[in-house]
Amino acid sequence: MLNKENINDIIFDFGGVIINIKYNDTINAFKALGIKNFNSMYNQVKQTRLFDQLETGHISKINFIKEIKRFIPSDTPNEKIISAWNAMIKDVPKKTIEYLIALKSKGYRIFLLSNTNEIHIEEAIKSWNKTNYPKPEKIFNNIYLSHKIGMRKPNKEVFTFICDKESLEPSKTLFVDDSIQHIEGAKSIGLNTHHLLNQVDIYSLFS
Repeated sequence: MLNKENINDIIFDFGGVIINIKYNDTINAFKALGIKNFNSMYNQVKQTRLFDQLETGHISKINFIKEIKRFIPSDTPNEKIISAWNAMIKDVPKKTIEYLIALKSKGYRIFLLSNTNEIHIEEAIKSWNKTNYPKPEKIFNNIYLSHKIGMRKPNKEVFTFICDKESLEPSKTLFVDDSIQHIEGAKSIGLNTHHLLNQVDIYSLFS
């Protein structure tokens, strides 16, 4: 059981924690475009180097699309590839944003740490804006996106980087994520962790 009295700061994952995502929708969309084994290239647990490069900002959106076209008909419109890639991005529950606002009002500092890319984050922000709540940068104390900082979970360097930059004490910081490999990475530097098994579970963290 988490002792909330010891927690001052909380680092949240984005996809599957704040925003709803469905990996299978993107997998099925790329299968429809002709990549039958896309689920072996990209899923919640593992991904190939191409997607690592995209998530750490080492490959541009245009070059990512070019690489994808190696596996599908080369005349496939770019828009169809982007649409397939974004198929997993769903809604941001208003209740979740209200929960974040409530946590901040109680004195917790809250941070966002996401393995993402320039294509997904544009779509995710569109979903967030549909809620008519303040933008993420108005709610979180700071936001760390893998393609911007050149590091991604579960590498321990990304957790150390944030703790150093924000002067966080790992023993007084909670990391919330829905992927077990990311949880293990956070534990390796002494962070408190919560493996979110379903999104409803987030509301009971500090109840």
